[in-house]
Amino acid sequence: MAHDAGRGVVRLGVLGAGNIADLNVAGYLEHPRCQVMAVCDVNADRAQAAAIRWGVQRVYSDVAEFLSDEDITAVEVLTPTYLHHGHVLAALAAGKHVSVQKPIANTIDEALEIGAAADRADRTVRVSDCFIHYPPLELAKRLVADGAIGRPIGLRIRTVVGRTQSVFEKNLCPDGYSWRLDARSPGGHLFDDMVHKYAMAYWLLDRDVIGVQAVVRRRDHFFEPCVALFEYDDPDLLGTMEVHYAPGMWIRSSYYGADELFEIQGEEGFVWVTRATGELLPHAPVVLYRGKAGEQTFTEITDVESDWGSGFRRSSQHFVDSLLTGDPPSMSVAEAVKVLQLCFAVYQAGNTQRRVDPRTIDGAVSPRGWIER
Repeated sequence: MAHDAGRGVVRLGVLGAGNIADLNVAGYLEHPRCQVMAVCDVNADRAQAAAIRWGVQRVYSDVAEFLSDEDITAVEVLTPTYLHHGHVLAALAAGKHVSVQKPIANTIDEALEIGAAADRADRTVRVSDCFIHYPPLELAKRLVADGAIGRPIGLRIRTVVGRTQSVFEKNLCPDGYSWRLDARSPGGHLFDDMVHKYAMAYWLLDRDVIGVQAVVRRRDHFFEPCVALFEYDDPDLLGTMEVHYAPGMWIRSSYYGADELFEIQGEEGFVWVTRATGELLPHAPVVLYRGKAGEQTFTEITDVESDWGSGFRRSSQHFVDSLLTGDPPSMSVAEAVKVLQLCFAVYQAGNTQRRVDPRTIDGAVSPRGWIER
């Protein structure tokens, strides 16, 4: 892929100035070799307000005009998921490198078309996922890879959605969520948020999921309590994913009213990541237990950045660095396709109550009772 090392700086345009824009743009503004050149949003007032916050001079409300700006070399796509496919293809056609928010697209076919278009254009497309760059999860991955808990045999990912009183959540614009509740999305919470966790099911262990079983329920239309079982290509490794909706439970959080727990079990110990979006548990961000004969140690690791926003900042900076060096960024389109297949496999397993191989999924799968597309 072509990159920008020779130019010495990435000149970025931001497409979409909605609820999560500030979280993503912060890392670009902090990077010494990135210049945020322009912002575009169909809501001209929102685009102008973002430009003032970020110190950006060029403001657009027309996407085609924005993409025709020849000074922009890369685009951060922060628009709703159902617009990703068209916006990424248009950016590639305009010769831009692209970072696009998760999920990559609404269907497998759209995601594959994005990958093919990037290859033809000789431009980088990466899918931005803050969990891949969240320091406690990065540390957990390193500990496992270094053999700290022996051979991995289990992964548990638990998410609970409740309530919070964070300033961040109070300032969210409700209009930014309407498209998640109708046919513009193929599913609810398991599609929109749990894509982060599906990515972790692959990334934390570097193994492929070859079978999924799941029970999926519905609460308040959008929320989808779920228990899923993941079979890996290592027959001794199993994963579980639990999703709960507890609207009467308050969660300590600086962001959304949600909390996660990640547990990687090995033959000789385990690693916990006790927080991400929220800060519910009174433990260190990372906990390591080693239980080998003659060496039982329980270590709480506190010297790791655990602000959830750091994952966004580091993700943006990683994209800039990858363009400057030419190194492959995380996550690739191929990796994002696997994540999307796992999401749809959970829906299909829930719908049919049968084991599903995510590698066989194409198109899209919605949960039973979802709005017809």
